Amino acid sequence: MDFRQFLNSVAFADQQETQKDDGVVGPVDLGRAAAINVGKDLYVEAEARGMSLSELLECDEYDPSPTACPLDAFERQLALAGVRLGGKSPTTVEQFYQQAPALLPEFMLREIKKGQAMRPELARLVANSTTVATNKYTPFFIDTSDDSKLSLRPIGEGADIPQLLVTEQKHAVNVTDYGLALKTSYKALRYRSTSQFRVLLWYVGFKIQTDKIGMLMDCIINGDGNDNAAAVINSAASGSLVYTDLIDLWASFAPFELNTMVCHINQMKVILGMDEFKDPLAGYRFGKTGELFNPLGATLVRSDAVANDLVIGLDSRFAVEEVVTQPLIIEYDKIIEQRFEEAVITESVSYAKVIKEASVVLDTVYS
Repeated sequence: MDFRQFLNSVAFADQQETQKDDGVVGPVDLGRAAAINVGKDLYVEAEARGMSLSELLECDEYDPSPTACPLDAFERQLALAGVRLGGKSPTTVEQFYQQAPALLPEFMLREIKKGQAMRPELARLVANSTTVATNKYTPFFIDTSDDSKLSLRPIGEGADIPQLLVTEQKHAVNVTDYGLALKTSYKALRYRSTSQFRVLLWYVGFKIQTDKIGMLMDCIINGDGNDNAAAVINSAASGSLVYTDLIDLWASFAPFELNTMVCHINQMKVILGMDEFKDPLAGYRFGKTGELFNPLGATLVRSDAVANDLVIGLDSRFAVEEVVTQPLIIEYDKIIEQRFEEAVITESVSYAKVIKEASVVLDTVYS
C-alpha cells in the first residue's frame, strides 16, 4: 500500500477521528513536569533501563500520572513546552524544534507506534510475543506426530501415563535487526504542522507493520529453519479457487481450528466474489465500513507479500510466535542535533513456529 492509498484507508480515517483536537478539559498539574530536564541524558537512562522515554517519565522518581489525568507524563512535557499537536492552530515542526527539540524523537516514536496500531492484524496472527536477551532463540519442539501417545484415556494399574514430549528445536532462530531510514531536509518540514508531520509518521509505522506481516507469512510458509514448513494441499483444479477448495482447507485443520486466512489481494477478490459468501448483511458491512466478512468463521487478512496463487490458513492460537530482542527505537541524538536530516528507526524481531500442524497452505496453481 502506497502513501496515497494509506490516506484513503479506513485505518487512517479512524486515527484522524480520534485525534481531531488535543485540547485538554480541566486543569493539569505541570509542577513535577517542570522540574524534569528532558535531554539526551534522559534518553540514555531510558535506554539503559530498557524503557522508552514515555515509560521512564512515568516512573515514581519522575512524573507518574495521577488517576484520571487527561495527559500522560510525556504529553505533560509537550504541554509545558507549548507544543500543540491538533486543533485549529497546531505547532509547526520549526516551532517544535525551537521550543522542545529534545521531545521530538519520542514524539516521532509514539506516532510511529500509532501507525503500527493501524494494522492490528499482526497481533491477531501471533500466538505469543516474547522478548529475549539474545539474538538467537531456540523454539520449543512439540512432538504431535502420534496423537495416541498424548490422548486422554483411563490409566490402568502399572500402565504408562500418556506423555506430551516437549524439547528444543535443533536449530536456533536468528533474531534479525531491521531498520528504516526516514530521510528528508529540514526545509521540507519546517513549515509543516505537527498534525501533518504525524500523518507521515503514521504511514511509516503502518508500513513497518505491513512488512512484518509479510515476514510472518514467510515463516508460516517456509518454516523457521527447523524443517517445519507448512503442509501444502492443492485446489481441485490448477488455476482456480472455488468454495469447495476452502472447505478442504477448513477440513484439513482437525484437531485445530481454521480461524484465519491470509492471501494476496487478487485471491481475496476471488473469495469475496464467491456466490456462497454473498450474504446481504456481509455485503452491507463491507460496502459501508470496509469490514471483511469471515468466510467459514475465519478472519480474512490481506498480505500482498503472499504469492498470488496461495491461501494461507492457520489457527493463530498455536501457529507462530514473535521473538523480539530490541523493541522499536529511533536514533534520538541525530534528530536532536541535526534538525532531522535523517531518522533511523530500528527493531530486532523474528518469527518462529510453535506447532507445525496449526498452519496449512492451499496452492491454487500447480503442475
